[in-house]
Amino acid sequence: MSEHLIVTHDEGARVITMRRPEKKNALTQEMYHRMSEAIHSAQDDSNVRCLVITGGSGVFTAGNDLDDFLKAGTDQSGAPRVSAATDFLYALAHNQKPLIAAVDGLAIGIGTTMLFHCDYVLASTAATFSTPFIQLGLVPEGASSLLAPRTMGHQRAFAMLVMGQKLSAEQAREAGFVNAVVEPGQTEAEAMKAARDICALPAEAVAISRKLIKPPADELIARIDQESKLFGERMKSQEAITAFTKFFQRKKS
Repeated sequence: MSEHLIVTHDEGARVITMRRPEKKNALTQEMYHRMSEAIHSAQDDSNVRCLVITGGSGVFTAGNDLDDFLKAGTDQSGAPRVSAATDFLYALAHNQKPLIAAVDGLAIGIGTTMLFHCDYVLASTAATFSTPFIQLGLVPEGASSLLAPRTMGHQRAFAMLVMGQKLSAEQAREAGFVNAVVEPGQTEAEAMKAARDICALPAEAVAISRKLIKPPADELIARIDQESKLFGERMKSQEAITAFTKFFQRKKS
């Protein structure tokens, strides 16, 4: 539903707010679609100087809504999965505007991997980061297999992406993908301060400098497609079928 994703503006910042608290902001295909649209439409809008993604107070996102995700299905041809989630990842890869995240609570799966596309990340002391792909018989996504090792180093990336180890906000800061840790309830305010700082800088110089320090979009898209193809194959594997069956049995019990 459209009310699960709210887009507002604060001077030069476009604020994208996930608002589905009853499901811990679990992401549906519609939410992905609207986030992609909010990012795409900002690219040629000179009034939008930066983007802020937040889940509000108490939670960022629990990742994919698995019921909705499974309904979306997989491509039987073995080609990269074409879904609203994939389109959202493409939007992140092609985004040319500074991107800030405000994380106040759970960040699971894509809730963590999307942060590697962000330029500045605020987390509260209540934030936790986890990527339980392997436990579900799947593989990392969102170009995280490329970006996480570059940011954290191979060993830390392996512990998080493969072993599924959860990180606290302070551990994420030490790993390099969180800039600062603040008190619960303060992430959005601090994100808006950062947004105002960015918006006050010369826009062209910011855009050029950001492009210089980010991996090329083509490289990100290639890795997203590689991961997506493997992800789709894994969705049909016996390991994943067994893991999802156990997951939904636990939900019902």
